[in-house]
Amino acid sequence: MSEFNLVSLPTFINSEGGLTVFEDSIPFLIKRVYWIYRADNFTRGGHRHRVTRQALVAINGEIEIYMNDGNHEQIVKLNTPNIALIVEPEDWHTMKFGEKSILLVMASTHYSVDDYIDQPY
Repeated sequence: MSEFNLVSLPTFINSEGGLTVFEDSIPFLIKRVYWIYRADNFTRGGHRHRVTRQALVAINGEIEIYMNDGNHEQIVKLNTPNIALIVEPEDWHTMKFGEKSILLVMASTHYSVDDYIDQPY
């Protein structure tokens, strides 16, 4: 069981493939979307936010997300494209990428360097 919020995304699979949707699944309005790739065996992140909320989805491969909200810490493994990890502003997080992993990130705000807190708990 995770101390952090994992959301099961609506997924439809048939003989022609799979389709996963975000409609009404993510608990915030999405203002920015980006993905991280070609980061095999690297650890990225190492910050928390002042206001930004994020949803992280491993659309390929496996990514280990280290989460620390100041009270709980846990490593959450993302390895299926129908599960999103919700990262709240107070969640310090790092992302360790496996081979050929692609991480999709949806954020509640547009990018601002002032939103980043680089000090861990």
